[in-house]
Amino acid sequence: MIFIDILIIILLFALFAFSHTLLASNKIKKTIIEKLGVKIAFYRLFYNFSSLLFFIVFYAVAPKPKVVVYDLQFPFDIITFALQVLSLIGLVWSTGPIELKEFLGTAQVERYLRGEYKLEDLDEKQTLKIEGASKFVRHPVYLFSILFLGFRPTMSLFYFVMFICIVVYFYAGSIYEERKLVEKFGDKYREYQRKVPRIFPLKIK
Repeated sequence: MIFIDILIIILLFALFAFSHTLLASNKIKKTIIEKLGVKIAFYRLFYNFSSLLFFIVFYAVAPKPKVVVYDLQFPFDIITFALQVLSLIGLVWSTGPIELKEFLGTAQVERYLRGEYKLEDLDEKQTLKIEGASKFVRHPVYLFSILFLGFRPTMSLFYFVMFICIVVYFYAGSIYEERKLVEKFGDKYREYQRKVPRIFPLKIK
């Protein structure tokens, strides 16, 4: 039944999201520091690899009902595809302030090998950069990812359910992520929260 397939997709994605969030928690990272000390430098690589592996497993195991939600015809398919390309450009723009090696985890390993790793960084050296797309929304990567995934000329039921799950997870994840950012950057980040919208460039009072 289609309803059962949808429920399974949601449950499997929820399992992936829970593991992804749990492994990103500062509590887990501090426990690792207690056990392994500066070897926490390797954790970011492990986190990224395990997240990718879990998502691949989710995608492989999840049911994919042969139901098409919509299939846009000319010229709407071309328009939607063009918007998707623009969203991809925006996504690349939004990653500008991100230090790629730090995000991947290789910079941490390099600092460890040089004997320069600082435990207070946990698994990532964070800096607050309010530039580029971050001037308009606090989570521009989430915004452009949502747009890129949503502007799709043909939408299957599996993809649609997964898209909804991702949007919900991005929003919930942004709340969890910002708690850690407030803890680290304090009033500076609170002021940023007051001035700039969360994901969508709309000020909702």
